[in-house]
Amino acid sequence: MTPKVSIIVPIYNVQEYLERCVNSLINQTLKEIEIILVNDGSTDDSEKIMLELAENDERIKPFTKENGGLSDARNFGLRQCDGEYVAFVDSDDWIDEKMIETMYNHGNINSCEMVICNLHKVNEYGKVFRPLPQLHKNQELVIDLTTNFSVFGELSWFACNKIFKRELFNGIEFTKNMHFEDIATTPILLLKCTKLGFCQEYFYNYFEREGSITRNFTAKGLDMFRAISIVRNDFVSSKFHTKKKEWKRFLILNGFYSFLAYTAQVKDKKLKTKMYATLDNFLGENNIHKREIINYRRFEENYLFSLSWKKIVYYTFHIFLGKQNIF
Repeated sequence: MTPKVSIIVPIYNVQEYLERCVNSLINQTLKEIEIILVNDGSTDDSEKIMLELAENDERIKPFTKENGGLSDARNFGLRQCDGEYVAFVDSDDWIDEKMIETMYNHGNINSCEMVICNLHKVNEYGKVFRPLPQLHKNQELVIDLTTNFSVFGELSWFACNKIFKRELFNGIEFTKNMHFEDIATTPILLLKCTKLGFCQEYFYNYFEREGSITRNFTAKGLDMFRAISIVRNDFVSSKFHTKKKEWKRFLILNGFYSFLAYTAQVKDKKLKTKMYATLDNFLGENNIHKREIINYRRFEENYLFSLSWKKIVYYTFHIFLGKQNIF
């Protein structure tokens, strides 16, 4: 029997968290699934744990490959899957037991090529410390993109809180050796869709050590502009190519706000100066005015003034610091 959903889990050195993740997949209320575990050259006991888990559930398909990074592992998993829909779960995260069934049914009944849900960040104790809503709470649950394309300018492009019709990936892979690989890929998949499904539940648990300083912020942050360039190539040839307003909103959210949020964590002063200069050039090349950044709206409210006062000061400073003087 063809599985309704293929769940792809890239694995790299997550021996502490892997069992929790896979158990959340095994316990899904939708039973017609396949769980594709891709060990991407782990050097800890992840492979051993993966194989032990696979012995107890025939729906688990374990694979081991040489290390190639997250995108390479996802692409490998895509070549193994048979599901009607595809989902991606990071191996240190876990999901609600009703997530896959609810999203599959929503997509199947309403003929949606992509379905998204809300997610929240959780700490090592499973406590939620930051909700991450994906759309306005009053957003319709089935969005006809041909008449309402506004979501393109406000979505977060996580791959992990979505399910995708497998056919969307025909001719498309995650870009390897790139930071922000989701931003380079998920928008392109949406451009191939006609209907987007939205589940308002917070089904996805995105694990992050609260207050952690282990993450390394480097020049890889500049990949944001490479990712945007990749999406631009598909946007201009898509059926949505006339939606210039939403394209600019996409640029503002990702190329300004998200990029600056990353740059704020960079410690190297010379690199940070280079990143600010690259941002300034990006704004100029795309004719993005300061007024448009300040007035950008997400979830039907002004985005800048929905943030904490510290972030308002930070972003406002950079809005007026840049060389692009057109207000």
